[in-house]
Parts: sequence; structure tokens; C-alpha cells
Amino acid sequence: MTLPKDTMLILKNVDVHYGKIHAIKRLSLHVNKGEIVALIGSNGAGKTTLLGAISGLLRVTSGDIRYNDMMITNRPAEEIVKKGISHVPERGLVFKPLSVEDNLLLGAYHLYSFNKRNEYKNDIQQIYKMFPVLNQRKKQLAGTLSGGEQQMLAIGRALMARPKMLLLDEPSMGLAPLIVKEILTYIQKLRDNYGLTVLLVEQNARSALKIADKGYVLETGRVLVQGSAEDLLANKDVQRAYLGRDLDGEQ
Repeated sequence: MTLPKDTMLILKNVDVHYGKIHAIKRLSLHVNKGEIVALIGSNGAGKTTLLGAISGLLRVTSGDIRYNDMMITNRPAEEIVKKGISHVPERGLVFKPLSVEDNLLLGAYHLYSFNKRNEYKNDIQQIYKMFPVLNQRKKQLAGTLSGGEQQMLAIGRALMARPKMLLLDEPSMGLAPLIVKEILTYIQKLRDNYGLTVLLVEQNARSALKIADKGYVLETGRVLVQGSAEDLLANKDVQRAYLGRDLDGEQ
């Protein structure tokens, strides 16, 4: 298969093991520049494992991962961040004893230079513009924020690394439906207004596909179905197995 010239991420025949458990099995996919790509599937399908393999948190046992024509298979996580991929793990994992602003500054740790400190202040102002509630809470300890605010902070911290690609793992987990819609709207704006490429794992599969360009359905570590978001939304098998309640109907 010939891939588009603007393909940013390519996984080819990737395998990942947890001990004797074969979690990802000969998996191949690609993500083009400026796309939102949704990964959907049941619990245990391998979605979180796949993001960890891309970001260097988990070891790939075979296969290749290429990013912007660079081989990044099994490179250290900090090196992958420097190359332009930021990973927001499940439940955000903010530094709870630190302030909102200190959390954001930590997102730029690999870029930091005393001579460029004004640039980071400008970056923080852009995050505050995107998430106004963080500006209101900037001196507040991150652990005292609501679940939705912590998720916004985790995304903002990842953006402070100036990524070209964002890996988002279940950004809606545990959040109220209206907050989920707000988070998904922010993700859509990152693509539309900033040109960011997003690989999105999301439990609300229907809502994720509504903002995505294409999607992959994973089952037991393999790609079961792939296609445009529109085609997956219309696929009766996908509807029956993975597309539950629509957030538009949950007000």
C-alpha cells in the first residue's frame, strides 16, 4: 500500500509482550499529518499498550515504529518527547502537590533555557487562553482541581513540550458528559486551529469518531477494522459492538 506523502507516524508489524502475554500482535497502522485518529475497542484490546509503545514507555518486541521518517522503535521516552510526540496518559497524572503553573512549566523541562524563559511564559499564556479555568487556578495545587480541570492541565502540560503529535489516552474517563464534550471540543480545536496531529484512545467511541478523520478498531491486540470515521460510524458491526450511547443525547 502506498502511503500519503504527509504520513507522520507508521507502525509496521508491531508486537508487544507483557511477560508471556502477547498484548499487541503484528499491528500496522499509519497517521497522517493534521489528522485526529481514533483507536477504539473493548477493555484489554491493547489501546493503552499501543500508545505506551509509541511513546517509549513500553518495549516493542518486534516490528518498526517510524515518526517523520525517523526510526523511534524502543527509543527512550525523553528522546521521543524531544522529537515531537507528547503522551497524556490515562487519568492525566498531574503532579498534585505542585501548583497549576508549576505543572505547566514541567511540561517544558527538555526545552528550558534561562535565556528563553520569556518564551515559556508566552507558551503558558497560550495554554491559559485555551483553558481559561487554568488561568483562574494557576496558583492552586493541582490535586485540588476537579477531574475535568486536571485533564485540561494534563493536556496543557503536554502542549508545553511543543509537540507535533499528541497521544491521548482516555481523556474523558470518569468525567461528566458535558465536561467530556468540552474536552473533545478542545481536542478538535488543537487540530483545526493549531494543526496538531492527535492519536486518540477514547471510551466514548461514537463521540471520538465524530471529531476524528479516521479510526482503527482493535481487538485482542490486532486491528479488526479500519476506515474513515464516517465509514466506521455507519458500520453496523462496529455500531453493535462498540458504539453505545451518544453524548449528544446526554444533557
